[in-house]
Amino acid sequence: MNIAWKILNDLIMAFIPLFVAIDVPGLVPLFISLTDGMTLKAKRRLIIEATMTAGAVALVFLILGKVIFKFLGITENDFRIGGGIVLIVLAVTDLLFSNDDRKNTNTSVGIVPIGIPLIMGPGALTAIIIIVDAYGYWISMVSLLLNLIIVWLIFRNSDIVIRVMGEGGTKAFAKVAALFMVAIAVMMIRVGIQNILK
Repeated sequence: MNIAWKILNDLIMAFIPLFVAIDVPGLVPLFISLTDGMTLKAKRRLIIEATMTAGAVALVFLILGKVIFKFLGITENDFRIGGGIVLIVLAVTDLLFSNDDRKNTNTSVGIVPIGIPLIMGPGALTAIIIIVDAYGYWISMVSLLLNLIIVWLIFRNSDIVIRVMGEGGTKAFAKVAALFMVAIAVMMIRVGIQNILK
């Protein structure tokens, strides 16, 4: 009984920081923005693509995270700055070009930026490395799997939000969300630079 309770406690303690780092409820507006105008079939395919991309990258980091960071000579803050720059470029593209232009020029938003760095950004990747150190590989893998299932479920049901808001409201909200994405990108770059300068 004590062993089962310890495993459950470790799983909860590993799950929470990763859930907070991913912040999937906060990603829904950005997801709606990036998938605005897509068909339901394309959107569902993109959700699977994004979740699998995030899962594959997370699994690599779970197993080889510290080795990769050390080999490449990079830090979490380097990741933050790089991810922020990618988000700024994509958000500005979203703001300046129409849905048709965006769909023709950027057909892989499931991989970038939804899979990386929105779902599996520098914070989540760093959290994975910390969780592995604290709880081991198996607890970390189960925690990661549970978080990815939640990501998939929330993104898959994002259409409910679209139905409630209507087409016009969704388009307006998508542009506002793109502005927030720029702000998130600037925050990632700012925090990365501040941490480097400390």
